[in-house]
Amino acid sequence: MALVRWEPFRELAALQSEMSRWMGQVAGGTPGNGQSSTWLPAVDVWETENELVLSFDLPGIPEDEIAVEVDDNVLTVSGARERKSEHSSERFYRFERRFGTFSRSVTLPQGVKEDAIQARYENGVLEVRVPKPEEQKPKRIQIGSSGAIEGTSTRKE
Repeated sequence: MALVRWEPFRELAALQSEMSRWMGQVAGGTPGNGQSSTWLPAVDVWETENELVLSFDLPGIPEDEIAVEVDDNVLTVSGARERKSEHSSERFYRFERRFGTFSRSVTLPQGVKEDAIQARYENGVLEVRVPKPEEQKPKRIQIGSSGAIEGTSTRKE
């Protein structure tokens, strides 16, 4: 019998990916119509020894149109992709690229230091690096100097 190490970040990422895909289909109508005013960018999530890494596909969006925020241990990436121009004289056969606003949220583990999170945007890919929080170690509490518990009784006799 082999033991498999439980990796909560992988399970969390898979769950969020499935929920985002499902919610995108519900909110966006028929997949591939390109007419929706909201959409969800693809995101890859993985962990290294020291950090959690999120990589968002955001092609065609200027860096100043992307917002990365952390509030109550939830990292949210949001923004908008605009359709550059409408060419009414040209014949379009298919619109597959989505345009409009987007917002994608990922719950971070407890204890993450928000000021240590780093984001970098290059070639249409936003990479957010979140340092893992230090593991909480149990703290031993000494009971009095003699090992006896001191106190007074509140019981009335």
